[in-house]
This record gives sequence, structure tokens and C-alpha cells, in this order.
Amino acid sequence: MDIQNVVALVTGAGSGLGLATCQALVAAGAKVMAVDVDEERLVNNVLPLGSSVRIQRVDVSNDAEVKAAVDFAVQAFGSLQVAVNCAGILGPCKTLSKGELFPLSLWNQVIAVNLTGTFNVIRHASLAMSRNTASEDGERGVIVNTSSGAAWQGQMGQAAYSATKAGVMGMTLPVSRDLAQHGIRVVAIAPGLFETGMSAGMPPKVSQGLIDNSILFPHRMGRPQEFASLVQHIVENAYFNATTISLDAGTR
Repeated sequence: MDIQNVVALVTGAGSGLGLATCQALVAAGAKVMAVDVDEERLVNNVLPLGSSVRIQRVDVSNDAEVKAAVDFAVQAFGSLQVAVNCAGILGPCKTLSKGELFPLSLWNQVIAVNLTGTFNVIRHASLAMSRNTASEDGERGVIVNTSSGAAWQGQMGQAAYSATKAGVMGMTLPVSRDLAQHGIRVVAIAPGLFETGMSAGMPPKVSQGLIDNSILFPHRMGRPQEFASLVQHIVENAYFNATTISLDAGTR
């Protein structure tokens, strides 16, 4: 898909991977509907990108808010060809710690945002994409979801987070099969340890230990721009579909 003048919806757009994705897409000539639960971040970080962006506060677990954002994107720019799901929360908590159980309220919140929220965006974005005029290859849209290396290598305290990211990876193939007849591709990216707000919350000793002992090369965290570059390539390369791509410098 030619990214020039493409319309993209990006969730979690106010910071980290989502913000880097907005920046890369705008620089490549796309128009971006940027949504985040933190409106202040959208105003401060995304609006300065210029006239090619629109912003809206959206909780991806809220069905009505996601539908409104998709409708606004189509109304503002005329169509929707790309959706990038970057919204997510960590919700760190041990299953059992000092006699205290993992609160189900926290578990449900992580599931609602990371897994249900991702599928919620897929539902509404795919409907808008299905109305697009197909390209010569029959393509109408691309959906990029964010899984994580935690889907198969979750750390202590990541039971909920790992479960949601495994869920995102697990639904990639069946959703791709569902949407193939509409000319919509679905790809997931599984980042390793990246320089984002989530990793910033890790104790320096823990993050450095992961860099030293788990990341093969280069020995550093991933940069949000590297994630965004892969998103752009997935959009442009029509033969990427129904797969999860690890972006982790060989973390093992």
C-alpha cells in the first residue's frame, strides 16, 4: 500500500511506540487520527505534527468511544486504510505476594485495555476499511497490532500482561482469515525491551540485567522509531499478512 495520503488510526498515540508511529506515518505523507486515554499527551506531543493529524481522547475498551473515533477519522479525512494498535497497560502484580492475591479488578482492567481494546479497534476499523475501493491487488486496509515478547517469555508479575499479549498474537491468524475476503491484512509485532514509559518503570538493575543477559545484539533497548519503521514497512509491503513479527534483537 502506498503510504502517501493513507489515513491511519493510531491508538496509544500520546507517547512511546504510538507516538513514534504517528511521527513516522506523518513524515511519510499519511494522515493520522491519533487517540489516547491521556488527552494532555495528545495535545503536547501529537498536535505539533501539523495539519495532517487529528486527536481524540479515547479509552479503547469503550465501544462507543472507539466507534466515534473511527467515524471521526472517516469524516475528517474521507476514509480509513490503516489501524495501528499501540494502546496498552502493564498492570504488574504477582499472582500471590505476602499473602495477598492478584486483584481480579486489575486483571480485568489489563484484559479490557490490551486484549478487548485491541479487538474493539479491529472491529470498527475493519468495517470502515471494507467500504474502501480496492487496490489493483484487492487490498482495502491494514491492521497492525502490538503483541510482546512477554507473550512467550513473561517475567515475574506479568501474568495479566503476558496473557493479553499472547491473546493478541493468537487472534492474528483467525482475524486475518476473517478479513481476507475484504482485502484487509492483519499483522502483529512482538517488541522486546523498548525505551518506553513501561520500561522506564522497571528498576534500573532489572532492565540492565535483561540487556546484559538476554539481548543478543545490539546490547540496548529498542528505540520507538525502530518499531515505527517496521509498522511503515508492513503497511507498504502487501505480502505481510497473518503473522507475528518479533522485534527484539534476539532476546532469549
